[in-house]
Amino acid sequence: MKSHKLSLKTVVIVQVLVVVAFCGAYTLGSRESQQEFNDVFLMQQSFPEIKIDRKIPLRVEPFYNDSSVVTDEELAAVLKQVRPKFPRKHLKPNHVEHALRTWSIHSTFQDPNVVSGVEMKDFLVDHGRFLASWGGEASPLLIDEPGGISIRWGSQAGGSVHHDHWLASLTEAGIPLDDPVFAPSRRDMDINDVIQQSLRDFRLDEREVEWSAMAFGLWIPPVKQWKTTDGRAVSFDQIALRLLRGHKRFGVCVGTHRVYSLMLLIRLDDEFDILSDQVRAQAYAYLERVRDLISVCQFEDGHWPANWMDGKTALTDPQEIPDYKNVIATGHHLEWLAIAPKELHPPHEQIVKAAKWVIKNTTTHTEAEILQKYTFYSHVGNALALWRNTHAATFWSEWQKTHPYIPEAVDSSNAIEARKPTL
Repeated sequence: MKSHKLSLKTVVIVQVLVVVAFCGAYTLGSRESQQEFNDVFLMQQSFPEIKIDRKIPLRVEPFYNDSSVVTDEELAAVLKQVRPKFPRKHLKPNHVEHALRTWSIHSTFQDPNVVSGVEMKDFLVDHGRFLASWGGEASPLLIDEPGGISIRWGSQAGGSVHHDHWLASLTEAGIPLDDPVFAPSRRDMDINDVIQQSLRDFRLDEREVEWSAMAFGLWIPPVKQWKTTDGRAVSFDQIALRLLRGHKRFGVCVGTHRVYSLMLLIRLDDEFDILSDQVRAQAYAYLERVRDLISVCQFEDGHWPANWMDGKTALTDPQEIPDYKNVIATGHHLEWLAIAPKELHPPHEQIVKAAKWVIKNTTTHTEAEILQKYTFYSHVGNALALWRNTHAATFWSEWQKTHPYIPEAVDSSNAIEARKPTL
């Protein structure tokens, strides 16, 4: 009887050791082995990760360096206005995301009140940094998932406003694939895990696919098709067709974001053949139609109206449009045109007029006014930098060498001297 008890105890101990060893092997094993275990023993259907061949995302470079569109002095004046001079408390992810895609993770500033690229990046990828800004006043931005990390998005406080905008912005900002991402309860994740989660979660019937198209396009080529969690195959052809669907007025920022996304996919197709010939032709024809519409709807002062898709009617039957919406249309059109071949351009003098209008608009507003509409004005800064075949961080780094920041002086009565800092 005693020997029986001992043998039973021994069996239990062995079983426990086996379970512990198995759990350890699972934890330390490759993602492929963990996936096989989930498939066989937990009956969880999953799909292989998309192998990403690059450590740094692709970048679609501009075609032009045109000082007739924007001079160095004009570009510096605009970039000064769109520096990320954000309050550290209650940092808005949407503002940070827009600033990062314009300024990149490499941006630095002499003014300590301006948030650097590294600081902005850390705020987005580290739950601890997010807590330092928001405390318990907002839900976490990063969401732990069984196999990755997703991003809280929507209109709630402290969230990313658009689906996959977080990922697309960090991607355009040049974040490496293996950069760590620290979620509330996960410390072993990186950007690749966010990309894989986003690929699995993607749905073609989402309201907005502009940023998914950009993020996926800048990471996964030459791969052109993958499967989602529910087993559906998705391709860049399908995403492009989704962007082409519906009236041009639909979509974010008066329909201009999908224009940029389509132009970006065509540029990537030039190198990686991610679109079929038929779908590419449809996308190109769409952009030709956009070109034709903005060629006939520009106002005399140079701006393109928010109802640009109405063509000539926008001029003959103008609408009362808030000024910032015209900034959206003009800035965003200048942005996609900077990466478009000349065949997709309206007459060059119209591009110059549009640039001069948006430069004046941006530089005649106060920093406080710009901050209220920061997301829209950030596109102006990025567009104009592209037209000089540069990027904001690169240009600003050089500009600061000869135009150093001078802090506002304080006189003997401790009153702030009302002098304007140099650029």
